[in-house]
Amino acid sequence: MKKKRYTVTSALPYANGPLHIGHISGAYLPADIYVRYLKGKGHDVAFICGSDEHGAAITLQAKKENISPQEIVDKFHDLNKKSFEKFGINFSIYHRTSSKLHHETAQEIFSGLEKENIFTKKTTDQFYDTQHNQFLADRYIFGECPKCGYEHAYGDQCEKCGSALNPEELINPKSTLSGNTPILKETTHWYLPMNQHEEWLRTWVEKGELDGEKHHDPKLWRSQVLGQCKSWINSGLKERAMTRDLDWGVRVPIEDNEKKVLYVWLDAPIGYISATKKWAKENNKDWRDFWKNEETELVHFIGKDNIVFHCIIFPIILKCSKNYILPNNVPANEFLNLEGKKLSTSRDWAIWLHEFIVDFPNQEDSLRYALCATAPENKDTDFTWSDFQARNNNELVAIFGNFINRVVVLTNKYWNGTVPKCNSISSNDMELIEEIKTYPDMIGKSIEKFRFKQALNELMNLARVGNKYLAENEPWKLFKEDHQRTETIMNISLQIAASLAILSEPFMPFTSNKLKNLLNIDNCSWNDAGKQIIKNNHQVNPPVHLFHKIEDEKITEQLNKLKL
Repeated sequence: MKKKRYTVTSALPYANGPLHIGHISGAYLPADIYVRYLKGKGHDVAFICGSDEHGAAITLQAKKENISPQEIVDKFHDLNKKSFEKFGINFSIYHRTSSKLHHETAQEIFSGLEKENIFTKKTTDQFYDTQHNQFLADRYIFGECPKCGYEHAYGDQCEKCGSALNPEELINPKSTLSGNTPILKETTHWYLPMNQHEEWLRTWVEKGELDGEKHHDPKLWRSQVLGQCKSWINSGLKERAMTRDLDWGVRVPIEDNEKKVLYVWLDAPIGYISATKKWAKENNKDWRDFWKNEETELVHFIGKDNIVFHCIIFPIILKCSKNYILPNNVPANEFLNLEGKKLSTSRDWAIWLHEFIVDFPNQEDSLRYALCATAPENKDTDFTWSDFQARNNNELVAIFGNFINRVVVLTNKYWNGTVPKCNSISSNDMELIEEIKTYPDMIGKSIEKFRFKQALNELMNLARVGNKYLAENEPWKLFKEDHQRTETIMNISLQIAASLAILSEPFMPFTSNKLKNLLNIDNCSWNDAGKQIIKNNHQVNPPVHLFHKIEDEKITEQLNKLKL
């Protein structure tokens, strides 16, 4: 197998609030599953993320709370970083866009584009709040969406229909600072003329070709990603301002423009690059291998509301900056709803990750499993507490956990924890052994195609195969009648358990580690799964339960939190 290099990014979470399950389901858990699999296969992977700490929303929140923007981003950067770590999201680095290195990197890229005359400099009339004496960034303006009529759309995007907007398009615009109707006032900004890039973007998106060569396979891209990109391009790309009148952000590196900063959607994706620079320096690697080497595959994990920025704006920036690679895939997820309603941070309609970790200690994998099983890969899906409980109790406990427990209990009961020999193998045993060999490749191919729900289902099918094998052969009854046959049954069952320990790692890393300790196996990789991993006379440890049943009272507590 040829070792490959990957740069995998997850959307930088905005550092003005905690993480909820919608964030995790959309951009972080699928990426973590993908990266853990790639590393298990021996590939070289940089898994990049960090806090997005600039933009109007943070300054707006700082004004409301009468504290500095830095205090807000420090608080939530620390909270979210710890939440990710406790949930097993294993980034190579979790950086932040307020760092000096990021500011320098973003300014360097902006200056390079300016030098190549990529931007157009224009003076236009923009909204200005006379009461607060300042220009209004997109998020400081709300009004009626011209596309769907939603009355509280922001100046950059309608959160109801997902349409990207310009402030001037809003009907009856208002300032979020004062509530007043803003006036128009002259200001100068740098614009990215996206219309000049339509031709190559269309070829890249629709055919997967770049500069006359095959770049990626569009058939592997999700239909909603391709659909949204084509819709934007077919509607005619427009120029978009890449700077803002704000006092919080990356300063525009041009003299006499000290009150202007880079547009957060120019600044934030560059955070992937600055984070890679820091990680590479700390790990004796060359960051350019991960951003400027055509043999490296770049994959962005995001939610569907970020598609345009990662598939149109950022690729333009990368291509115009020269020698940067473009994404091979952007497997954006749709939205996860909660109990039939759209997740909302402002209405506190959410399950917060840091609270779940406290409320359900050592059950992170139960949530990882449920979120993967209900992932909104191609359409919006719904998370309910009753479904979470059912998946934990009826699948993890009753199928996966039950199989492992029976195998380890029987091995300890009849052989004092020593793995018995595989003696007389029947034709049915041989069929089963051959079937087990197919699972690593079957699960792996689904992961490579970003079909994580399908991959998880195959993992559970392997646990079902193990349960069925035990149920049909009943070694606890057969032990006295046919000792050799019982030894074979248990040996094969232990091999299934060992494969489950390896193959479950991307989805449920805590469980995988627990199971490896239980079976007393280590130094095994993805390529070992499906084979005879555990040797004869190997010693396994006494049984422990991998999962615990979640009682009704626990679910009632969570429903009461939501006031249901």
